[in-house]
Amino acid sequence: MNDTADGDDLPPLRAAAILDDRRLDIDALLAQVVQQQRAAGRRVRGCLMDRPAREPGGCATMVLVDIDTSERYLVSQPMGQDSKACRADTQGFARASQIFRMALLQSPDLVVSNRFGDLEVRGGGFSAELLELMSAGIPVLTTVAPRNTQAWRDFTGGAPLLPADPLAVAAWIAQALSARPVANA
Repeated sequence: MNDTADGDDLPPLRAAAILDDRRLDIDALLAQVVQQQRAAGRRVRGCLMDRPAREPGGCATMVLVDIDTSERYLVSQPMGQDSKACRADTQGFARASQIFRMALLQSPDLVVSNRFGDLEVRGGGFSAELLELMSAGIPVLTTVAPRNTQAWRDFTGGAPLLPADPLAVAAWIAQALSARPVANA
């Protein structure tokens, strides 16, 4: 329920996360969803994860790619292959957050975020931008690891978790877009 205690009507929350249970390449699924939605003529904004080839003796590099401009943002720090430390580069994520701030100004049909991850769970990453998008009534689709599903529910007030199934995701998008009010209506 998205009504406040004093009765003010808020726009219905249009957010969902695809559960990343590691049975398939979740980044490839998200890229497929974006491609299908864009082919259908929908304005999709946000970012997708790209993992360039792994350097010998190191961890895979993480790069976020702007869906609209193809601009690339390095969001990982170089770490040794045996490192257990978090390799996320918070400064890289801060730079990439402009993708979502621009999306808010453009009011697209759908915004995709590569992950609701550990940074967002702790209130960092793209959490502020995602909340702004959701508050504006813009449908937001992301992915979430099983360890972060309760944090996702808490963050969104109970937004759905979707199976990693293209048909389920497409059905959610169709429902979210059909419920979206027309701009300037």
